[in-house]
Amino acid sequence: MADIPTKSGLTSLYNERVVNVERMERPMSSSGKGLPLVVPHQGVRVTTESGQQHLVHKGSGFGKSSETVVTGAANMSSNWQVKETRSVSGHTVGDFVKTGGTNYSLVGDNCIHGASRMTGLGNK
Repeated sequence: MADIPTKSGLTSLYNERVVNVERMERPMSSSGKGLPLVVPHQGVRVTTESGQQHLVHKGSGFGKSSETVVTGAANMSSNWQVKETRSVSGHTVGDFVKTGGTNYSLVGDNCIHGASRMTGLGNK
């Protein structure tokens, strides 16, 4: 069972400055086995000033107060592939979670929409 972060730990994580964002994609099936669905799952891997990496992604039922969540990048399977990379300045992990969006909608605001908005926070 994963450790449940404390409120102060979450605040510290959300306040970490991001220096790089990578738009990531994997087959919808998390195991990558069986027939891949046409539409992939997407999110962003952020790298903070301290060198930590986190995956920020959204999905139906992923979180309680927001369906955009953060997990350690070490939890990512090898099925994730980098699609785009951008440098970032002036944004925090919390900014990416907020930009990903609170609510999930399969048609109107899914993981691909959230990943697109989050990647847009990167400097061009």
